[in-house]
Amino acid sequence: MMKKGLFLITLMLFLGVQGCKDNANHEKTIDDTEVSPMQAKLDKYATVRLTSDLSQLSENEKKMIPYLINAGKIMHDLFWYEAYGEPADLLANISDEATRKFVEINYGPWDRLDGNISFVEGIGEKPKGANYYPADMTKEEFEAANLPDKTSQYTFLRRDEAGALKTVWYHEEFAKQVDQAANLLDQASELAEDPGLKKYLSMRAEALRTDNYQASDFAWMDMKNNGIDVVIGPIETYEDALFGYKASHECYVLIKDKSWSQRLAKFAAFLPELQTGLPVSEAYKKEKPGTDADLNAYDVVFYAGDCNAGSKTIAINLPNDEEVQLKQGTRRLQLKNAMQAKFDQILLPIADELIDQEQRKYINFDAFFSNTMFHEVAHGLGIKNTINGKGTVRNALKEHASALEEGKADILGLYMITQLHKKGEIEGDLNGYYTTFMASIFRSIRFGASSAHGKANMIRFTFFKEKGAFTRDEATGTYKVNYEKMEEAMNALSELILTLQGNGDYDGVAALVAEKGVIQPQLQADLDRLADKGIPVDIVFEQGAEVLGL
Repeated sequence: MMKKGLFLITLMLFLGVQGCKDNANHEKTIDDTEVSPMQAKLDKYATVRLTSDLSQLSENEKKMIPYLINAGKIMHDLFWYEAYGEPADLLANISDEATRKFVEINYGPWDRLDGNISFVEGIGEKPKGANYYPADMTKEEFEAANLPDKTSQYTFLRRDEAGALKTVWYHEEFAKQVDQAANLLDQASELAEDPGLKKYLSMRAEALRTDNYQASDFAWMDMKNNGIDVVIGPIETYEDALFGYKASHECYVLIKDKSWSQRLAKFAAFLPELQTGLPVSEAYKKEKPGTDADLNAYDVVFYAGDCNAGSKTIAINLPNDEEVQLKQGTRRLQLKNAMQAKFDQILLPIADELIDQEQRKYINFDAFFSNTMFHEVAHGLGIKNTINGKGTVRNALKEHASALEEGKADILGLYMITQLHKKGEIEGDLNGYYTTFMASIFRSIRFGASSAHGKANMIRFTFFKEKGAFTRDEATGTYKVNYEKMEEAMNALSELILTLQGNGDYDGVAALVAEKGVIQPQLQADLDRLADKGIPVDIVFEQGAEVLGL
């Protein structure tokens, strides 16, 4: 039985509004139409209908999709508990429709795109450890506890009858729910025609029941010819802002775009060569990335749980297991339909407002797609284990690991594009990749400091500014890329991040985040202009079997 929520709440709409532009004394206006403060928050999200061409699927594949979506709905419920607790009391006490909808988008009463500030009266700050740890637990108490599974990605920390800390495995806390989800995966497996997909679904079902995920990760890596896919289970550790240890449940249901996937297949082979050429000393690039990796494009038709909270993922690089990565690499899944929606509805309007008029011509979807794709590929470059005996980079850097890893992937993705362009392996004007990259910094910074991606972009913006990679025109309020200096800044930041990771330098990363991971007043004013123009920050979905006509 799950515990009650973190709070017992009597709720009313909180009339304060996020950011510098809005406050309780006035209402924001867009196109001269008055908008309530809570509606203004909802307007940060553009609605996207998740569909795909199902004609390429067999009848059995079509029958599988509802089973996978229903399993995803269970992940939705599990992530609610991990992020907040039981939501029933919270939602039952909200009568305002806009507030209720915004709570559901955020999986709780904290605004994920505004530093996790509370937008419901009577609720304080979000616990850094979300609901993975007791609210009254200190870091010191955790470190002192003699519990062998306390750092596992798949355990909760709870208190026993005497008040001492204990661990509870996910599959024990969620016994009924994971068994339901596993049964749905088993039913989908029976319909699967591709042997690799059939094996993966069966093994993933068993993993949900046991919290032993590595075997199913290897099985997922072995899939090559499947027309549909599902990413499901406790995967990313972003939600645990206390230590970065605990994984969150999520689900994506995906349909492969075979024609786009064929265009991408060749790039994984370049990983060893690009690893060797990284702009850092030899000690930090001795690991050899797995080459049995693939790049594919998909239409995503369902999001649930962690990936559906706040800013939405548009590309996937998994598994996170370092042993699997070093043996077989990773799979990189580009979510093309969601990516296109963000480009059309968010990136282009941002570029029209903030990018130098003469450089806007360089902004294009192929560059955005490639920048995003190589971000995911770049997770496989660099270093996974520290060079000085501090263990994995993830464990050494704790709660800062995710933000630095996302920053690494961003900057090494641009490095890969630069190198492959020089080799003639990718087409297009390099200025297009750089200018689109610059516009994307503004897009991702808007995710806020509570997002690993947002924090990574804040750091990079400040670093690039200090290196002269761009200038700001005071008269027009637009930014102009200095392409030569951007490449120099790219190499310098790559070296810094890889060195911090390889050294497991927790204090150094903490200092970098504190110094550069903040939004300065001028940048905040420019971001506020985007809000005033009504440019959404991210997307939400109309999705499900009914939307697909199944």
